[in-house]
Amino acid sequence: MVRRIEKDDSVIIDGYQIYHNYLRSHMGLDGKTPAEACGITIQGENKWKTLIQNASRR
Repeated sequence: MVRRIEKDDSVIIDGYQIYHNYLRSHMGLDGKTPAEACGITIQGENKWKTLIQNASRR
């Protein structure tokens, strides 16, 4: 059985990009996320929730 994402525009890919760029710390960036390395910070205890709330305001 092969498991893969069938479409390039899958919401799973979008979610992973958000996770990778805004939530996941990277050793190569001294424990910062790529967003933090660019000066973008996410405030709050639950960063996923904060990102969703900010996105829904637009």
